[in-house]
Amino acid sequence: MPDLDPVFERLAAMLREHAEGLVATRDDADQLYLETAQDPAEFFGAVMRKKAQVAYHLMPVYRDPGLLADLGPALRKRMQGKSCFNFTRVDDDLFAELAVLTARCRAAQDAQPAGR
Repeated sequence: MPDLDPVFERLAAMLREHAEGLVATRDDADQLYLETAQDPAEFFGAVMRKKAQVAYHLMPVYRDPGLLADLGPALRKRMQGKSCFNFTRVDDDLFAELAVLTARCRAAQDAQPAGR
């Protein structure tokens, strides 16, 4: 079984960089879950430690698949479903691309009207 601690820590730190103005409804050793502060709150993203991988969720890509237009093939291979990326080890290149995507998602989230 892979050591998922470094993977979780890096991905959680990446998501926390975009947490200003969001609400952490869970933030512990196994999960970081961020929602908007709007009423009603909307899911933004999460990092979840699973049994054999760490899942990184970005809900803005589910609502707007156009945010994935520049996604490279290696990161696309990490996708499961429409808004989740799974990792079993730290990959600096993929994490750098994911950081750019996360920033793009945060900008899109901030640009949408409240209550959407």
